[in-house]
Amino acid sequence: MTSPSPSKSGGRMPAWARPKDMLDLTRLAVPVAISRASFMLMSLTDAVLLGRYAPGELPFVLNGWLPIGVLFGFGMGLMIGVQVLTAELNGAGKGGETGRIFRRGMVVALVYGVFATVACIVVARPLLDLIGFDPALAAATTDCTHILAYGAVAHMGGLACQSYLEALRKPNIATAINMSAVVVNLVFGLILVPDHGAIGVVWATTGSRWFMLVCFLIAVVFLTPAFRKAPKAPAGEFKRQNMVGIGTGVANIAEWGSFNLTFAIATLVSLDSGTVYGLAVQMMGVIFMIYVGMGTATSVRVAERYGRGDGVGVREASRLGVVASTLLGLILATTLILLRDPIAVTWLNGSEVASAGAHLVPILSLMLEAVAFVTVFDGLQAVGSMALRAQGVVWIPTAIHVGSYVFVMLPLCWWLGLHTDFGVWGVIIGISIASLVAGVGQLLALEIRTARIARFGLPKGARAAPVIGH
Repeated sequence: MTSPSPSKSGGRMPAWARPKDMLDLTRLAVPVAISRASFMLMSLTDAVLLGRYAPGELPFVLNGWLPIGVLFGFGMGLMIGVQVLTAELNGAGKGGETGRIFRRGMVVALVYGVFATVACIVVARPLLDLIGFDPALAAATTDCTHILAYGAVAHMGGLACQSYLEALRKPNIATAINMSAVVVNLVFGLILVPDHGAIGVVWATTGSRWFMLVCFLIAVVFLTPAFRKAPKAPAGEFKRQNMVGIGTGVANIAEWGSFNLTFAIATLVSLDSGTVYGLAVQMMGVIFMIYVGMGTATSVRVAERYGRGDGVGVREASRLGVVASTLLGLILATTLILLRDPIAVTWLNGSEVASAGAHLVPILSLMLEAVAFVTVFDGLQAVGSMALRAQGVVWIPTAIHVGSYVFVMLPLCWWLGLHTDFGVWGVIIGISIASLVAGVGQLLALEIRTARIARFGLPKGARAAPVIGH
């Protein structure tokens, strides 16, 4: 066993109460959170534009993400391996050797992007027919899926670059690129949506992803050691990189795929239900991506301490992430409740089409209030699972994700939404219960793991190769 407590010092305050540690987390978390939120901000912008100009077409886009959202979720998980291994090497003072991690990750990203494109084009329509969509709705939704699939390669390449930049503690660069893409997406959307509706939205999204990839590649080439010659990798490094990614990808499939299926369930209740539920969950998604940013910052700090063999530092970095996530969650939830009415009016009561979506405003306002505090537990599961994976613990958080979203959320949403009088509110109940189970489960798993490491130290050889699946 390695030394359990290189960072322990008698009488020192816990990490979550030490200004130095809090400032370090904040410096990394804020730009990463903004960067991660940009993904959902694009989707939210698209939803708002459709809500104002063509609210009846919003379900086309939301359900169009069903197959590609699942594949993107797995792809995003694959890139976690780039982030974790890069942060480990950087924390151990070997940042110049990280180029091999990035280059392997980019190859995996591009190959997977091609696969995702082909898979989405092939399965889009059969999947919607299997779910039971009306033929006209299925046809319009399939067109959206195909266009979104054309951006898969760019999306995956951009994720590889972003993960690498953040692990090297260059999050501001990634944030600037992502937020500029949000602006590009909005400009394209304002031009295309009034005349083309849902088709205009998805073309704007795909175009913005290719814009991001070009910007990311320029940044990586000139600002990082990505293409410098690096020493030969230790045995098993590539396998470990992929194992971390695959485990996270499976968890993302469970979570993102299940949430995308709830869009379909809400749409089967009615088109209005699909529209209102979709907008509410898009808001949850924006908040969730802020938590993903907090989790990413926490995982980088945990991986750095893991790479140094600092058991107590791993526990303290993990606990700081949990405490910060909880406090942030309460603030965000309260803010959402206070702003629920103006948000609902803004999204659904555009001046040009005031009558098209105005009748849904009161329902959306209530739904935003209902999901507000659910996001707190959403944040706990994100931070908890990412802190575990930064220690090489892959399959326990994956099992919690699969259990919570596949075996708890989907059956509840299907039954309560389609086979009771709750309707779309049954879907809200289902996602609420699943988020609670996932948040508490990941928090308990993280606390048990980090308490053990702080007491007994890291497993032997952990600084060279974190143990997968413990």
